[in-house]
Amino acid sequence: MSCSLLSCATEPDRLFEMSDYQGPRARWCPGCGDHGILTANQRLLADEQLKPETTVYVSGIGCSSRFPHYMKTYGFHGIHGRALPLATGVKLSRPDLDVFVVMGDGDCCSIGAGHWIHAIRYNVDMTVMLLDNNIYGLTKNQTSPTTPQGYASNTQPDGSYLPALNPLVTTLGVANASFVAQTADWVPGHLFATLKAAHRHQGFAFVRILQRCPIWTPDIFQEAVMDPAKTELLVHDDGIRDPDTEEAYTTHTWHDPADIHDGRRLASEPGTVRLGLFFRNEAQPRYDVTRRIPLQTAEEKIAHLERELDRHAV
Repeated sequence: MSCSLLSCATEPDRLFEMSDYQGPRARWCPGCGDHGILTANQRLLADEQLKPETTVYVSGIGCSSRFPHYMKTYGFHGIHGRALPLATGVKLSRPDLDVFVVMGDGDCCSIGAGHWIHAIRYNVDMTVMLLDNNIYGLTKNQTSPTTPQGYASNTQPDGSYLPALNPLVTTLGVANASFVAQTADWVPGHLFATLKAAHRHQGFAFVRILQRCPIWTPDIFQEAVMDPAKTELLVHDDGIRDPDTEEAYTTHTWHDPADIHDGRRLASEPGTVRLGLFFRNEAQPRYDVTRRIPLQTAEEKIAHLERELDRHAV
């Protein structure tokens, strides 16, 4: 079903399908993990029956940040590293909207790192996806904060000098973190289940998605892609469960997502691709609740702006 925003807003008993969220044809490279992540998002919106006119995708700069162009929802393609403050402003001013944020590893963990840290602490209700391919892809193969040490790139041809930043450990180390999970683009059932759990979480839901880049880092996740035994699932009754994934990926670790200390331990151990929910606590305070901005009409907003400007008149 397709309709204009005006007609959809007045139409009762609407039923959405995946095609209602599909924008123009995605222009990522063939084999890019972003394609599967895009499909998972469109499937999620249809499954949750989210209205296109009350759904917003916010992004920064990078391959992944073209996401808003390919979703038939509202979108904001921001500047490098600034997706989270933009999304925070959207959610504070329009708490009725479903807000999704899409960032790359350079976008989030480098120039956007300061915003990332404070957004975790603010714990505003939004679904945040870090699409991590371990490289700056759009700008053609520069070392990113998550590039493995020793991995060669155009900017560090002898290999990355420093140990890679661990986005899970970083997020779990910030005060007021409330939801931290990891999934992968090549495990579609788990990817979908993780995004659904993140969207239903009341707070800042941070999902790191291990994402393949067939051009610049085709080998980084290849062993895990080819051999399911090299992927470990975190399972728990209160965690992320997908029966088909658990049948295909038989290496399981029982982890209670309420235990942040064990979550940090599991996130910090090197050499294993772990997928699942590392931590969740919906009791954490939310800035969008404690700092609630009353909804205003356009006329009220203009009047408020005029009063503020008058305060500075000379």
